[in-house]
Amino acid sequence: MAGMNRVAVVTGGSRGIGLGVSQSLIAQGFRVAVVATRPEPEGLVESLGGPETASYFQGRVDDVDSHAGLVADIVDQHGRIDVLVNNAGVAPEERRDLLEATPESYDRVMGINLRGPYFLTQAVARQMLEQDAGDLPVRGTIVNVSSISATTVSINRGEYCLSKAGVSMATRLWAARLAPEGILVYEVRPGVIATDMTAGVQERYDALFAQGLAPMPRWGQPADVGGAVAGLATGQMPYSTGDVIHVDGGMHLPRL
Repeated sequence: MAGMNRVAVVTGGSRGIGLGVSQSLIAQGFRVAVVATRPEPEGLVESLGGPETASYFQGRVDDVDSHAGLVADIVDQHGRIDVLVNNAGVAPEERRDLLEATPESYDRVMGINLRGPYFLTQAVARQMLEQDAGDLPVRGTIVNVSSISATTVSINRGEYCLSKAGVSMATRLWAARLAPEGILVYEVRPGVIATDMTAGVQERYDALFAQGLAPMPRWGQPADVGGAVAGLATGQMPYSTGDVIHVDGGMHLPRL
């Protein structure tokens, strides 16, 4: 397997897109350290193949002071980190027009979606630089899961759009900084994916798909995003970094 004996960290990896990513990486032979805020869900590790292939770490990406300890705990258990998938993210608890948005919601969304991943990338990159890369084609890979909202305007959740636009720039910043070190950085940009986050707006998006929202007239699935992340994580594109991979059924394509 392409990822045999390699270790991937997936934030928000216990459900939704993150679970799809975890499953896809394990299918490629990676050992996966799932990081999520809630207590370990019963049966999760077993469903991912057991402790030989998966482990669970409770932690918050927005708690920047805890990052060093989290990285140390993962390395203590697995010996190294080869891949980081910054997937954990939240939408506003309440959608509000720009004129009604609150600083509290802004700070919450930006803290989890942008500030946390930015500094977790810093902590993991430092770890990657300290460890022996052996004969692997790249020293490490970092994948930021953003959203079509990085470029598509939603005026009732501006803080979410801003956070994802920031993730896109963070990808380019880290790609430029880490390329000389042999660490590749990518952005995977999902469209409308069937998860807990989108369950409440299912009827709205069903109607939009029927009206031609995307050239591929269906919802995306977590496995669609997982496949894209796994493809990047296997290091088969060692002369590419900073790229955006759209997983949106073609929504990003301008059409007449």
